[in-house]
This record gives sequence, structure tokens and C-alpha cells, in this order.
Amino acid sequence: MKGLSWLSRLAGGLVRLEGRKFSSLKRCQDDYFLTPSKGESALYIHIPFCRQPCPYCSFHRYQFREDIARRYFRNLRTEIDLYLDRGFHFAHIYLGGGNPTVMMDELVSLLPISRSRLGGPVISLETNPSDITPENIALLKELGVGRLSVGVQSFNDRLLKAMGRTSHTGVEAQEKVRLAQGNFETLNIDILYNLPDQRPEVLRSDIVMVRELEVDQVTFYPLMPPLNRGEPLPPSLKPDNRREGLFYKMILEEMYDGGYRPSTAWCFSRGRRMIDEYIVDYGDYIAVGCGAVGFFGGVLYANTFSLDRYSQMLESGGLPVALFRGLSRSEASRYRLLTTLFGMGIRGDGFRRRFGDSPSNGIQSLVALLQFMGVVEGDGEELRVTGEGMMVVSRMMREFFSALNRLREYCLRYGI
Repeated sequence: MKGLSWLSRLAGGLVRLEGRKFSSLKRCQDDYFLTPSKGESALYIHIPFCRQPCPYCSFHRYQFREDIARRYFRNLRTEIDLYLDRGFHFAHIYLGGGNPTVMMDELVSLLPISRSRLGGPVISLETNPSDITPENIALLKELGVGRLSVGVQSFNDRLLKAMGRTSHTGVEAQEKVRLAQGNFETLNIDILYNLPDQRPEVLRSDIVMVRELEVDQVTFYPLMPPLNRGEPLPPSLKPDNRREGLFYKMILEEMYDGGYRPSTAWCFSRGRRMIDEYIVDYGDYIAVGCGAVGFFGGVLYANTFSLDRYSQMLESGGLPVALFRGLSRSEASRYRLLTTLFGMGIRGDGFRRRFGDSPSNGIQSLVALLQFMGVVEGDGEELRVTGEGMMVVSRMMREFFSALNRLREYCLRYGI
């Protein structure tokens, strides 16, 4: 992996340059670009509440309060209805957070309305181990959830404590995973790696437990800069990327030995499973909820990050879009190429069909560079990420999500 370090730095630099688009969004006065098209898109629903917010998290979230959350869910249903009334149709609904299962009764009232108007889309849902009970499993199955993703992060109690993940112990996480296993088309668990206090043998033991539990799918997330809300960051949560290659090499070796294969650069599956990245499967995705970021029709946009403003905008009859930026053809193509690489390449629909033959979008020269670097291989109809290129793509995605996190911090700092 040492020989790939300069490639990773170069690729990361390219993504950081691309990440500037997140810092150049402008105030949105008109949501004209949110008009349904013929193609299928995904719907991301952001539920930003946590009973115990984790300090390492880089996503937009708030401490749970029942009165605020109930108002939020009411307005969330209004926002979804506004899109459905415009004629949008979604093939996939993905609920993330925060913790979408923080209020099961509100979730029960949210999903059936959306499903009845959409004709049974695929539904993916994030949850915490503490929310996995026989009753909740039955409810989620009844609601049509096909993929459940559980935020385990680690089975090691010492590491859980160091990262501030106090909602469960390692033993409790094992019990909850066993309880959920076999009840959904795909059961995914999330594992966090590259924490400063994490020893390689601790990550290895987590992977061994994943294999012993025979989990359908596991997603490994490298530690990224937590969302800065003006609070001091403990040293145990400051990312140090010098060991990232060591950890990632271990992940690849152990997952391949366990019969898992990559669905994305971070996600490994046993057999054919649903993955959790709607940005890979869909060129367009609508995002609803406070602080949600969407991409539709070549336009990158963000909802307001203020809970009060989110409610006010919806209660006045408008969509809560605060920022937007139309991407040029080359920018949109490079963004789509990045998500394509994260999904391990293009198979079936063809490279030219997705990106076209025109050199004006800059994709051909970028692909040629990635081929020269050994990151990808293939011809004009198929593009595959190489085994050695997976580390490079993993770091590219870390840079991408870090740039998105800077957008969140900017919006919070200036009250957008």
C-alpha cells in the first residue's frame, strides 16, 4: 500500500478541488429545477434526532426532544407530499440520520403514506442496536423495509467508550444483530475504523465477529472530521490518516478470506445484496429533511440546516431549499464518475451511454489518467476499479464526504 500513497494523495487532491463546488452554493430564491423527469430517482429522508448524539459523527443531528421531533415529522410528511404532488416518483426510499427509529410511532405514520402513493419502492433504513426489538422488527417488516443498516461501529467496549458510542455494549450489539439476521433482504452493519486509539488487532477482532455472525453485509467507514459545532474535539477523535492504508489492507484481506466481495469501496457483501449508497445507484436523488443535501437535474442543493426555519418554510407552503448550484456538464460528469468509481465501476449500461463521447466534459482525459495510475481498467463500455485502486477510491470518497461536512459546518456557522 505504500506504493499507492502518492496516487492516493493525487486522487484526493483532485477530489478536494471538486469539493469546492460545495462551498460555492448560492442562496436559493426559486426551486424551478425541482421538476420531475422521466428517469427514476431516489428519495433520501433525513431524520436528525439522536437520544445520545455521538461526538465522532459528521452528520447533521440534534439532541432528541419529543415536542420538537413531533413537529419535525409533521413537516417532513408535508415536504414529501409537496414532491409527490409535483409528480415525482421514487424507486428507492432511504432513511438516514441521526436515528430514523428514534420515534417508531412517527415512522409508522410516515412510511405507509409515501408507499401508498409510490407503489412499493425499495426501502432502506438506518437504526441503532438499542432499537432492535422483536416488536420493532415486526413493524419494520410490515412497513416494507427491505434493507436494515445497524450502526454497530465496534464490538469492542473500550473502543466504543473512546469514540463516545454509549448506546450499547459489544455483547448487546452481537445479540441485536443475531435478532435481526434473516428478517430482511439485507442486514448491514457499520464498522468504524482508523480511530487514533484503535489497534489493528481490535479491528481484526471486529472483522472476525462479523464473519462469525455471518452478517449479510458490512460497511467500513474511515473516521472523518466530526461536525464542528464549536465544541472542543477530544484527541481520541482527531483523524490521523497515516495508518488508514494499514487498516484498509487488513479489511480487504479479511473480507476476501471470509467470502465477502466489494459492492462499493467500503461495503462488502456475501452474495448479491442491496447496498446502502443511493448516490451510486441513482444519478438523481431528492433529499428531504433539515440539512438534507440532494442532487437533481445537474443541480446540487441543500435544505436549511435550521430546525425552526425548516418548519417555518414548510408551514408557509414552500420547500425548505436554502442553497443551490447548477453544475456544468463537466462538473456533473466528474461527480457522476466519482460515484461510479465508488460503486466499483460501470457494468452493463456502458461507459459511453452514461458519459457520452464528447471530450468537452473532461471525462476521457480523467479516465485516461486513472487508467495510467492503475486505479481503473476496462474499455469504452466497461470500467472496473482494480484491486489496488480500491484504496485510492476509498480515500477519494473520504475527501468527498469531508467536503460535504465542510458545507454543513458553513451552514451551521452562518445560520443557513
